[in-house]
Amino acid sequence: MNRAVRHRRPGVALLVAAVCGGLLAGCASMPDSGEVDSVDSSQRADADAQVRVYGVPPRKNEPPVELVKGFLEATTSDDPDYATARMYLAKNAKRQWRPTASTTVLAEPIPQVQVGAGGGDRGTELTVTLTGKQVAQVDAKHAYRPDARDYRSRIHLTREDGEWRIDALPPGLVMGLSDFQRIYRSVNKFYFAEPVPGAGGKARDVLVADPVYLRKRIDTVTSAVRALLDGPTSWLEPVATSSFPAGTRLEDERLSLDDSNSLKVRLSEQAEGVGQDRCLRMAAQLFYTAQESARVDRVTLQGKGGTLCSLDRADARGYGPDQTAGRPDRQYFLDEQHRLVGLADGEGPQRVAGPFGADGGPQLRSVAVDRAERRAAGVSLNGQTLHVADLASGAAAGEPRLTVRGGSKGGLTAPSWDGLGDLWVADQDPDRPRLLRLRGGTGTPEEVPVDGLKGQRITGVRVAADGVRVALLVTNGDRSVLRLGRVERQGGGGRPGLAVRELRTVAPKLVDVDAVSWAGGSRLLVAGSEQGGLQQVEFIDTDGSPSNTSALPGITGVTGVAAPEGAGKAQALLAEQDGGIVRLLPDTNWKPVAKKGSAPVYPG
Repeated sequence: MNRAVRHRRPGVALLVAAVCGGLLAGCASMPDSGEVDSVDSSQRADADAQVRVYGVPPRKNEPPVELVKGFLEATTSDDPDYATARMYLAKNAKRQWRPTASTTVLAEPIPQVQVGAGGGDRGTELTVTLTGKQVAQVDAKHAYRPDARDYRSRIHLTREDGEWRIDALPPGLVMGLSDFQRIYRSVNKFYFAEPVPGAGGKARDVLVADPVYLRKRIDTVTSAVRALLDGPTSWLEPVATSSFPAGTRLEDERLSLDDSNSLKVRLSEQAEGVGQDRCLRMAAQLFYTAQESARVDRVTLQGKGGTLCSLDRADARGYGPDQTAGRPDRQYFLDEQHRLVGLADGEGPQRVAGPFGADGGPQLRSVAVDRAERRAAGVSLNGQTLHVADLASGAAAGEPRLTVRGGSKGGLTAPSWDGLGDLWVADQDPDRPRLLRLRGGTGTPEEVPVDGLKGQRITGVRVAADGVRVALLVTNGDRSVLRLGRVERQGGGGRPGLAVRELRTVAPKLVDVDAVSWAGGSRLLVAGSEQGGLQQVEFIDTDGSPSNTSALPGITGVTGVAAPEGAGKAQALLAEQDGGIVRLLPDTNWKPVAKKGSAPVYPG
C-alpha cells in the first residue's frame, strides 16, 4: 500500500510518500481522513529511510515568485534525476542545467526572494533576485568548503506556452542549511598516501580518508563508489593517489550486496590487465569506501572476462586507514610531578618505564608517545628543550634533540608523531616562529615551510597517522584558530623536501580554539568557543562541515584534549580541566581521573 500526502504553503509544493507493507511501524494505521497540516521543509525528519520527499510540478498559471520557490523546493526532494525540478525550467534551460555542478548552502531554509524591476507579472519576462547568507559551497567532486559571505544571484523567467518558466539560473543547486543537512550526509572515500620519496615506498599502503557529501537516499553505495572513481578531491589530490586506472567507470547502473554482504563490482575496460597487487589495492579502496554506507564483508572486482580479484574483511585490514593510528585502549598524561603515566581501561594511572616516568628524569611540560608505544618525546618544563627516549627500563633521556629560546610567548609546542615515525614540533619564538620535523624522531630538526601563515605563530601541532595532513593551532594576538594543512613531499637528492600547503579553515564558527586532537580519519576533537559563548568540546569534520556526531556533555576550563584516532568501538576521551585530568567513557559524563595532571595524549 502506498499513500501520498500533498501539502502546500504559499509558493511551496511537495509530496511526502511513505512506503508501507510492514516497512514502517504503524504505517497500517495511517489516518485517511482529517485535516492536512502544512509542514516546513526544515522540520522534515529523516529518521526513517522509507520516507521519501518528492517535488510537485508547477501549477497552471503559477505566479513567478511562487514558481521560483516551488523550483527551489523541488530541488530538495528525493527525486534522483531532478525530473520534477526540470518541469519549472524553459526548454533551453532544461538542456543546460547541471544540478551536480555545485551546491550553494545558505543559512536560511528558504532564501529571500525579491522581484526585480522591469518586465512585470503581466509581461513576457521577469527577473527574481535570491539573497541570503552563504554558509558553504559543495563542488562537482562533492567536497564541502566553508565559505561565509553575502549571497546574491538572479533567476530570469520567461513565458513559454503562456506559462512562466525559468530560462536562466545560477549554476548547480541553491538550498538552505536545514535542507542540506536533511538531504546529504558526509562519507569518506579512501585513497592511498603518496609514497615518501627516498623511503623505499614507505606509506604506499596507508589509506587516507577524503570526506565528501552525497545524497542520503539515492543509492548510497553506488554513489559512493562513483565518487571514488572520480578521484581525490582537489585539496587532497596532490598528496593522495588512486589505484584505479584513469577513466575507470562502473558498468552497472546500481550496486547491491548479496545475502552474505558480498559486493560484486563490474568495471570498465580500463581496469582490465592490472596486476594482482594493484587490483587488491583497488579492492581495498572500494571496500573501505563502500563500508561507509553498508556492512561489507567481501569485495569482488570483475571485468568483461570474469573476476579480476577479491578481497575479504580480514585481508582488507592490511590496508586499513587506522593501521598506523596506534592502540585505542591506552592513554597517557603527565602527573603532578610532571612525569609520564599511562592509563588503561580498568586500571589507575601508572608511571611508564624509562626516564620520563622516573623520579630522576626530566620534568616535562608536554609529551607525545609514538604510535608503536616504544618511544616518547617530551618538552622540558621551561619549554626550551626536546628529549626523545625509549619507554623501557634503564633507558636514558640523552642529550636534547632540540633547544630553543623560552619566554612567556616562546618555547616549543607539544610534539606529535606521524605514522611514518617522524616527530613534529613548532617553535613559538615570536621573532622566528617555525614548524620543525625530526626524521625518524632522532634526525636533525628540519624547518618545514608553511604557506599562508603571514607572520602568525603555530601554537599547536597534531599530525594525522597518514602523515599527509596536519592540524595546526595558529595564533594571532591572544586568539587561536584551527587550520588544516596538506603535507607535500618532493624528492630530491635522496631526501624528501617537505612543505605544508593550502591551509584551510576547519572550525569557522569558533573564534578561539584552545586544544585539538585527531579523532578518526576525517574528524577532530576540539575545545574552543564561539563569539561571546562558553567554551565547548566537540567533534568537527576536517572539511569544516558540521559533524553529525552526537553532542558531548558540556565542560569548560579545558586546556588539552585527547581522542583515539583509530577505528573500532567507541573509546574514552581525555581532557585537561582546571589543572586535572578528566575522562569521558561512552554513555557517561566526564569523570575525574587525577586531581592534578596535564597534557593528555593518545599515541601519536
